[in-house]
Amino acid sequence: MYPGHWAVETPDKIAYIMAASGDAVTYRELNARSNQCAQLLWAAGLRFGDHVAVMMDNNDRYLEVCWAAQRMGLHYTAINWHFTADEAAYIIDDCDAQALFVNTGTAVVAAQLSDLMAKVTIRLSVGADIDGYDRYETAIAAFPSTPVTEEFEGTPMLYSSGTTGRPKGIKYALPREPMGKMPGNLLLMTAMFGFNQESIYLSPAPLYHSAPLFYCMSTLRLGGTVVIMERFDALDALRFIEQYRVTCSQWVPTHFVRMFKLTEAERNRYDLSSLQSAVHAAAPCPVEVKQKMLDWWGPIVWEYYSSTEGAGATMVSPQDWLAHPGTVGRSAVGTIHILDEGGKPLPAGESGTVWFESASGRPGFTYHKDLEKTSEAIDTRGWSTVGDMGYLDDEGFLFLTDRRTFMIVSGGVNIYPQEAENLLITHPSVYDVAVFGIPDADLGEKVHAVVQPINMADAGDELAQELLAFCAANLSKYKCPKAIDFDPELPRQPTGKLYKRLIRDRFWGNKTSRIV
Repeated sequence: MYPGHWAVETPDKIAYIMAASGDAVTYRELNARSNQCAQLLWAAGLRFGDHVAVMMDNNDRYLEVCWAAQRMGLHYTAINWHFTADEAAYIIDDCDAQALFVNTGTAVVAAQLSDLMAKVTIRLSVGADIDGYDRYETAIAAFPSTPVTEEFEGTPMLYSSGTTGRPKGIKYALPREPMGKMPGNLLLMTAMFGFNQESIYLSPAPLYHSAPLFYCMSTLRLGGTVVIMERFDALDALRFIEQYRVTCSQWVPTHFVRMFKLTEAERNRYDLSSLQSAVHAAAPCPVEVKQKMLDWWGPIVWEYYSSTEGAGATMVSPQDWLAHPGTVGRSAVGTIHILDEGGKPLPAGESGTVWFESASGRPGFTYHKDLEKTSEAIDTRGWSTVGDMGYLDDEGFLFLTDRRTFMIVSGGVNIYPQEAENLLITHPSVYDVAVFGIPDADLGEKVHAVVQPINMADAGDELAQELLAFCAANLSKYKCPKAIDFDPELPRQPTGKLYKRLIRDRFWGNKTSRIV
């Protein structure tokens, strides 16, 4: 199914609504506008397998552009709207985009891009007049609202975050499947999380990220309603759940942490009883935070572990998580293997690199224009990894320890900074935290932390000593930071992903351990 089906069955039903403004789009409008956009691209010569790029903040035209590409059999790349012009231009060029969609929220960077896009012949701006771009609303008005001659399923081609080196496009195979064919991973949403035609789904994150984009597009396939937050705010998220009677939602652990930085009165201000399922992923959730979410929202908090590459996935129910605190679940897609640095299997309880064996024998992705990175991620057996570290228990439940690139080697001992981060974020004075290794003459590396306090006025030796003592009381000595610095804001994406490299490089670049 897809919006064209629901435009006939339930034409006046709201397909999606912008949470703060209340701007709503019906299925009739979504279908008509996405058809007009597709007709424009068809008239410009785009065909099955071609590529477009979208660089917009969350707005009421975003999903219609994605559906235009989806129903034409195109690859479409959603670009992080926080990028600079140079960063965006690299992706636009690398993905071979023939069309670029921008909007009011990205107007400044879009104007700077005009001279950096040699291949892009179609440049359309939503809601703003920008030199070098045609106004989107005017452009599509000239085209019919009927489907293009050939409708095949397209697919996103999103880019890795680029926290270590240049981002790489994660490209999926694109078979010529008829429009409306349901993707297999949609079964997890329906069977496990209860998504259906009656669902009202809250999307609190930027649409350029893989999970929010997938959940929004999939809810529209099912005929439900999407509530899109323009920007995440913890208190607003709770308010919107009550206001729109939200039934389903998808989060990252940072969202939960922000909720628990609210006062108790704020957390209890709104009626959340409509919620039937809350799904989280993207990063490991601190055990204490997850436990508090289950205590607060009840046994509706599900978790999965996967990646944009999509080669494998795990799933854990609320009940299984309570029996195995800290797990990200058992395999739901693909067989899990834990391997050491030499590629040998490790027994239960021993941490190594997490690999997935695809059921088909070969993952469905490659890294666009990067054979070397593809070969590093996919071995000769067809098993794939994104570099996460973890271990399996005796029952096959996976526990993640950290990213391989962030592992600290201190005096020959492997230390996973995620443990200290998960502890420190629970301290009432800590708003955000990053733990990593910095150079040490004797040990090679030592554990260090940079904390964003709730109140920057509290930053100083007294709070640093309090946090160090907090770590010492709850962690083995070798896992604890040796010192703590403070920063008014850590570089974190709205998706919750921390740009840890940007913080770590301060210390490796000049070999100092003080930034305040």
